[in-house]
Amino acid sequence: MLGLDTQLIRDRTYFVAEPTTAVVQSAENPPRLAGCGGWSKRKTLFGADMGPGREPELLDPAVDAAKVRAIFVHPAFARRGLGTRILAHVEGEARAAGFQRFEMGSTLTGLPLYRLKGYVEVERIAVPLGNGEALPVVKMVKNAW
Repeated sequence: MLGLDTQLIRDRTYFVAEPTTAVVQSAENPPRLAGCGGWSKRKTLFGADMGPGREPELLDPAVDAAKVRAIFVHPAFARRGLGTRILAHVEGEARAAGFQRFEMGSTLTGLPLYRLKGYVEVERIAVPLGNGEALPVVKMVKNAW
């Protein structure tokens, strides 16, 4: 469900934050990535390549919201502002592509950050999982200005 959406890579709208040796906590087994995140110019709100709800059609920046996608921070780098920096970079790139609004499908752990950064909850979505459970996803929106 929360796996890789390779369309973001093909569209060149997905970014990684690499750890520096100065902040790696364990030289024997350092994290390969400090964090990652991106945005999409396509209709899919969230999910992996094989996930439900795939909508690969392109968005119109004049009327549609760019989709903020898959922002993750490695636990070794949490609470250091990295999520904020990734989000700012993603929003800046989407603005440069002409988008005036953003929307995302957030997991519950991301809500505090996204609310702090001006995102507003508009809908709760229960995504069915293979084990009969559901993953709560919160659709959020923000104006780019």
